[in-house]
Amino acid sequence: MDIEGTGEEPPKSVLARGLSLLDAFGSGDGELNLTELSARTGLPKPTAHRLLGELVRWGGVERTEYGYRLSMRLFVLGQRAPRPRGLREAALPYMEDLYEATHENIHLAVMDGTDTLFLEKVSGRRSMPIVSRVGGRLPAYCTATGKLFLSLGPPERLQSVLAAGLVRYTPHTIVMPGLLKRELARTSDRGYAVNREESEAGVSAVAAPVLDRQRRPIAALSITGNAYRLDLDRLAPAVRTAALALSRELARESDLKMGIPR
Repeated sequence: MDIEGTGEEPPKSVLARGLSLLDAFGSGDGELNLTELSARTGLPKPTAHRLLGELVRWGGVERTEYGYRLSMRLFVLGQRAPRPRGLREAALPYMEDLYEATHENIHLAVMDGTDTLFLEKVSGRRSMPIVSRVGGRLPAYCTATGKLFLSLGPPERLQSVLAAGLVRYTPHTIVMPGLLKRELARTSDRGYAVNREESEAGVSAVAAPVLDRQRRPIAALSITGNAYRLDLDRLAPAVRTAALALSRELARESDLKMGIPR
């Protein structure tokens, strides 16, 4: 039995099988039933049912009327991860400043595999509702934050994205490798990235990189909102200034931890 027709065999060890059940929940899944979890993991229903019982007893999964959902215990564990937590705490003041200046959706993202992963989001009543959420992810090639990681990262990263295939999410999604490479070259030259309705219709974004001392991107900040209202080039200096300030703060904190005088 493979995993939903992918040709991949389900994991062998008990631990790996249990983790595969947790990983089966996508960013938009509130709850899944036993049949769905079995299909997504490739595990036989009796095995999945037994492991889910163990996960319920541990507290990582909760039973619902129609199936199962991830529990708050996983959220608590996630908050203990040192790097994302420290990065989020450092970034929040800059994100809040950007929100006060724009009243748009403000994101903090990192690269995870071939996706951009949203670590934090600041929005309000005046912000346009969009699909992104904390802990959610989108393909790197059709997001402003993701384009930064692809344009400034190692060539192998882009090769992995191209090898996985470029799926069209909207009429504006760039799905031709040559066009994407030219877009990434422009991104690198100007120091910020834009997404013009490429991942969600009617939604655009501008993003700037958070860099370490070696000028490598470790995160990205973005402003996201209504494509017909946002002037991306006008907003670019604001998000670049915030990202640069955050880069400097993270560098100072790193120096203090290493005992390097400022």
